Amino acid sequence: MQRAAWRDRVREVIFGVETRSGRAFDVLLLWMILLSVTAVLLESVASIQVAWGRELRWLEWVFTALFTVEYCLRLASVERPVRYATSFFGWVDLLAILPTYLSLLFPGAHSLLVIRALRLLRVFRVLKLVRYMGESTTLLQALRASRAKITVFLGAVMTLALILGTLVYLVEGSENGFTSIPRALYWAIVTMTTVGYGDVAPQTVPGQMLATIVMVLGYAIIAVPTGIVSAELTHAHDQPSDRLCASCGAGDHRSDAHFCRRCGGRM
Repeated sequence: MQRAAWRDRVREVIFGVETRSGRAFDVLLLWMILLSVTAVLLESVASIQVAWGRELRWLEWVFTALFTVEYCLRLASVERPVRYATSFFGWVDLLAILPTYLSLLFPGAHSLLVIRALRLLRVFRVLKLVRYMGESTTLLQALRASRAKITVFLGAVMTLALILGTLVYLVEGSENGFTSIPRALYWAIVTMTTVGYGDVAPQTVPGQMLATIVMVLGYAIIAVPTGIVSAELTHAHDQPSDRLCASCGAGDHRSDAHFCRRCGGRM
């Protein structure tokens, strides 16, 4: 059974990034996302909330209605609605509309704080921008490919921080602010990441020498995940993608290819 023509047309507009109507829809949606997130930010300012609170609430319901229509149209136009609804962008689209509706379930002055917390979740609409970033697919591929390496790296860092934190706890003791190993571990992580809050610091010479070692290690450690992701980005950038040429149907093109490798047509 063939799909209805209107569903094909809706799919072309919503998902057809190469068509004129698809590009116009994307531009319109981008402006809606930016304006809705801006409204959330402005609503958190007390003076603006007092002066324009009612208008901002009405504006929020307008955006919620529009995003709800968009979400329903996406589900109606795809081949597998459940698969899309449980995908990353499906959850993002749901988070863009769900908090406003959930706020209706908590009436009464006693639950104003709950409503405010739920409404602040609307800022997740900014995640809807991800699908319009041209290199987001390459970045996600690199992050997935480097996941195992980064996990091992973080495990090694936590082990090192635990050892260094235990050492500084033995050297400094509770009289210098290191009242427990978890607090010393907190100090080691803060120092290793070069944050340096200064709320707890070594007071003895051996402790300060150990702190110097941790600081130097921190500079070396910070560069490791950057190198891992950069290497995977280079590798993912060179990998062939599933893009097909509209002229001859050839595949296996690089993600940044502008012309077909077989016929030379524009991608």
